Amino acid sequence: MTDDNNNTGYRNTGNWNTGNQNTGNRNTGNQNTGYRNTGDRNTGHWNTGYWNTGNQNNGDRNTGDRNTGNQNTGYRNTGDRNTGHRNTGNRNTGHRNTGNQNTGHRNTGNQNTGNWNTGHRNTGFFCVETPLATFFDAPTQLTFDEARSSIPFVDLPIGVVWVESSKMTDDEKSSNPNHNIIGGYLRKHERPCTETFPLAWAKMSEGERTKWKSLPNFDADKFKRITGVDVRETLRIVKVRTVDGDIVSIYADEIGASA
Repeated sequence: MTDDNNNTGYRNTGNWNTGNQNTGNRNTGNQNTGYRNTGDRNTGHWNTGYWNTGNQNNGDRNTGDRNTGNQNTGYRNTGDRNTGHRNTGNRNTGHRNTGNQNTGHRNTGNQNTGNWNTGHRNTGFFCVETPLATFFDAPTQLTFDEARSSIPFVDLPIGVVWVESSKMTDDEKSSNPNHNIIGGYLRKHERPCTETFPLAWAKMSEGERTKWKSLPNFDADKFKRITGVDVRETLRIVKVRTVDGDIVSIYADEIGASA
């Protein structure tokens, strides 16, 4: 039995649907706002998959077109989660990759920023080898996995301060509507590594500091440029109370304190 719009399905506002609850036309699937979908919940057209906003997808949750993979924003991907186009691999932002997580193009390897590589983590072109890790701009004999495991863990402090509702800006109040309930919110202070790392360094034991200074090709000048810590000097960190009553840690020489 058909309704006035030639639908054989139920609760359709579109036309010629055999599925149910479609606002689009000629859908055999259900709950589609697009047209000619055999899958369900598509806003795009000609999809056999589900939850696609793109068109002609066989996979699911694609915003791009003609994907057989899933969750792609690019086009014609058979892999998953690609923002690039024509990838058979996964999570590529580049194009025509069979490998994974490439920002370059036409790679069969993984995590390449260059093109036409069969190796991994290459920034160049037509490479079949996977380069070893560099430290302080000099080569090492470490693989990337070995290099990552050799770097000590550091807990960098997060710059936040409690701000009472009466001192919040209008934008802060709009973004944090629960301030009326708790009396305020935590305001983030974006601080670069050169400010946060010295605070973490001041709390480290000598053994922990030695691990950093024992990194391959250690260069004190470059370490200072990156972290703000000069390992050749003794850092003096003191805690002071601000006029708002907050406790902050700063360099002693910033306030003219003596050793």
